[in-house]
Amino acid sequence: MAQMRIVVRNTVHRRTRTVVPLLRTYVLYTMRSFSHSFSMAEQNSLHRKRIGAHLLAALILGGAYVLGQYVDGQDLSKPVISVEGHAKVSAVPDIAVLNFGVQTGRQQTAQGAMEVLGKKMNAVVEGVKALGIEEKDITTQNLWLNPSYDYYEGRRVDTGYEANQNLQVKVRDLSKLTGVLDAVVSQGANQVGGVSFTIDDPDALQEQGRAEAIADAQEKAVALAAKLGKELGKLKGYGEGGISAPVPMVSMRMEAMDSMAMGMGGGTPVPSGEQEMNVVVYLTYELR
Repeated sequence: MAQMRIVVRNTVHRRTRTVVPLLRTYVLYTMRSFSHSFSMAEQNSLHRKRIGAHLLAALILGGAYVLGQYVDGQDLSKPVISVEGHAKVSAVPDIAVLNFGVQTGRQQTAQGAMEVLGKKMNAVVEGVKALGIEEKDITTQNLWLNPSYDYYEGRRVDTGYEANQNLQVKVRDLSKLTGVLDAVVSQGANQVGGVSFTIDDPDALQEQGRAEAIADAQEKAVALAAKLGKELGKLKGYGEGGISAPVPMVSMRMEAMDSMAMGMGGGTPVPSGEQEMNVVVYLTYELR
């Protein structure tokens, strides 16, 4: 008969918590034989016992190693606190984006519809350029040509064609916005989709908000640590929440367009207001 004894010793480094399973691991096999010769069956039994011993040792060592890695990832030797910082920053928009279009109405032929559209749109674009708007800031959003129909006694009757084109214009000098609106309507635009305002360099505003949010979080962390009778240690983590920057919209009604086209509006004021940006950050500190 053979007896088998397994001794497993693991040493975990106190500072790094890294398991060194092979440094001080000993697997001792003590075999006693009552005879100097074994039968084939006895040798096979002994071989199986040796394999089982190796597998058991591997499982024990592997489990110790995994445990060491988990402890390393969950280092609880020092307490930590997490705080949230908020900031709200605002700025006056410096760019206006105007969307408008020209619709021809019903024309007898497709070519006729496109010719009418081209004349009106060319007049609109030239009027905008005359106010100092650069060509790079004038963009076509869509262009379409469709047949038009009427229905008489259940029958569809072709009545001609209609064409439409929509443009988007960026106005970088907001003092020109009212003049641009008046010009596009007086030159033939009969659709105004709306005016939106934006900031040309939102990154600068975001950096300002981030700095203020971090300062807010740091102030909260110091106060919380003091209440706990501790001081702040090393910064262990940083994160950001969603950064929101709503864009205000100003809708143009048909009544306003009609008054401008008839010369009754005297210029339509479009206040830009301010844009706000909300920034949230998260800080995690060790306590000491």
